Amino acid sequence: MFPHLTGWAHTPFGTSDTPVETLIARVAADAVADAGLDYGAIDFVSVGVYNNGFSAQGFESALVGAGIPDLAHVPAQRVENACATGSAALFAAADRIDAGLAQAALVIGAERMSGTPPEQVNEILLTACHRRTELAHGSFAGIFAHLADLYAKRYGDPREAMAAIAAKNHRNGVDNPLAHFRRDLGVRFCGTESERNPLVAAPLLRTDCAPISDGAAALVVTSASVAATARRAVVLRSRAQCNDHLALASRRDALAFDGAAAAFQHTLSRAGIAAADLDLLETHDCFTIAELLQMEAFGLAEPGQGTDLVLSGETHRDGVLPVNVSGGLKAKGHPLGATGVSQHVMAAMQIAGEAGDMQLPHVEHAAVFNMGGAAVANYATVLQAAQ
Repeated sequence: MFPHLTGWAHTPFGTSDTPVETLIARVAADAVADAGLDYGAIDFVSVGVYNNGFSAQGFESALVGAGIPDLAHVPAQRVENACATGSAALFAAADRIDAGLAQAALVIGAERMSGTPPEQVNEILLTACHRRTELAHGSFAGIFAHLADLYAKRYGDPREAMAAIAAKNHRNGVDNPLAHFRRDLGVRFCGTESERNPLVAAPLLRTDCAPISDGAAALVVTSASVAATARRAVVLRSRAQCNDHLALASRRDALAFDGAAAAFQHTLSRAGIAAADLDLLETHDCFTIAELLQMEAFGLAEPGQGTDLVLSGETHRDGVLPVNVSGGLKAKGHPLGATGVSQHVMAAMQIAGEAGDMQLPHVEHAAVFNMGGAAVANYATVLQAAQ
């Protein structure tokens, strides 16, 4: 039997003065209530917070009990795996369910980034790269700008496709009341350097980069037997994690995203489906070039032809495979520890028919891809409707 998602909660993403402890307590309480459970039914708590300098308060697993005393005695742990921290927390909880060590687990992802000075944020983000060989790029945006340059030299300039990805995801974010940005910017604005859209790391413009965000999301993961009495449930049908070299220079091909490809193919295989069976993909567009490279890594386009796929409109909400209907990291926001949990909440809402203005006509199978670093720690899942 498979783990099920029976409850979820999500704060608005954006900038806020709300401390992480409060964000954690808020989504924890809301997710447990959404699952129709009381706190006594929770056997395990898995918390994903990157931190690494965003807050002087560590030991985030214990913050759950600090905010909700009824959970203070429940076994809890904090996990971290760069920008894939939220998915790492989910996988840890699902492992407990699969092993029969828990019947109901609470997963929380949270981060507050905006209270940290920008130069310090840059240094914290650079901890997720191989500093010895990549620090010269100057920023995490610089690392992905390097990938965009490599792509341009091998296949041709990707900037038109990158602008199209940014515009698509900003347009999708308009329909998401939880998104950091809810404005349709258009392709022309996203592809043009201006005072309002400055260069961040050539060739990346501000619209090519996910924002610094605050927020939290939570999921309740249960056994099939507990899910049988829930008001609704979404099946966590398959999951896979695959890693790659931390240093881009150590890889077979920096543009291939081999770890991402392996995770995605493994989870499709374990679910017994093909990419053509997917109705939705929520993927990790920390930078627009990342979404483009993922389309090729996932086999949705041949190497060098991801630009054609993007420009064809096939990844729009009315396309063959809608990608990032939530707005993605680009528009929804990217509070590091919350991102992977948020992506799964967005996919579960679609399958449950609870996505409001974001809702697609029919979603039976949804895939989620969340990566830490430049496709170093790669997590992929398939969610499906309960039969």
